[in-house]
Amino acid sequence: MHYVFDAVWYFQQVDWMGFTSYFGSLAGLVSSYDIATPTKEIQWLGSVFTGVFFCVIVYRLTAILSSMLFAGYGKLSSAEKIEWNNRGFSTVHALFVSFASFYLVMLSDFFNEDSQEELVINRSFTFSNSVLGISIGYFLADLAMILWHFPALGGLEYVLHHGLSMFSIILSLLSGQGQIYILMILFSESTTPFVNLRWHLDIAGLKSSKLYVWNGAALFFGWLIARIFLFIFFFIHMSTHFDEASVFSVKEIFPLGFYSLLVVPPVLTMMNLFWFWKIAKGLVRTLSKAKHSK
Repeated sequence: MHYVFDAVWYFQQVDWMGFTSYFGSLAGLVSSYDIATPTKEIQWLGSVFTGVFFCVIVYRLTAILSSMLFAGYGKLSSAEKIEWNNRGFSTVHALFVSFASFYLVMLSDFFNEDSQEELVINRSFTFSNSVLGISIGYFLADLAMILWHFPALGGLEYVLHHGLSMFSIILSLLSGQGQIYILMILFSESTTPFVNLRWHLDIAGLKSSKLYVWNGAALFFGWLIARIFLFIFFFIHMSTHFDEASVFSVKEIFPLGFYSLLVVPPVLTMMNLFWFWKIAKGLVRTLSKAKHSK
């Protein structure tokens, strides 16, 4: 496990200038809005590496705290400890990005139609850029672990999910466009803590506990809201503002970003529906067992 993070650390130390130049060139290819400046490129890179560093730190803190607070942690196999710690930084990232996305889209005036003259679809801010960059760093670190330990931490569906997520976030970050839609999708990460808690309870031998049942119910309804209803709202909102000349005009997005917005969310939706079906079946089995145990 340490080899993965040593490799990440080494990657951060080498060819900074070359990578920065490549990052800037890519930004130039992605957008014609001249958003890429040396200062912004440094901010983007800094937020990405912050995300990777955050994953390394939380991974190690999870191992330390779990060994101190959970007696059963020492009895786990090496593979189980790796996944236990991996799900630790997965949970922390999910909490961070879901709260940040909710704040940016719902509570702040950043994407309010009347807050400024610029089209909402073209708005980007230092905070929103940082959130996207940190998420890219998380997906990079998590994908590296998935590939390194493949298929122990997840199969090809996880590789596809992370790859599509990173592709969309990178396009939005470099172009400064469509961030409101990317943040909507990132809010769906709010279901991840329930998924991880379910796994932790299972591996800890608490599958028959009330907490496992309640967490399963919370996961079902959370998934229904954040990954089904939210995506329905996403598609309705996007189709409503597809052609109209408004502050949300979807057609204002540069071509690659525009077509990725048409392709990536439907693919993620199909994956969410498949996982939701499995979650529903699991909840029915859990409730059935709980009923018969009384």
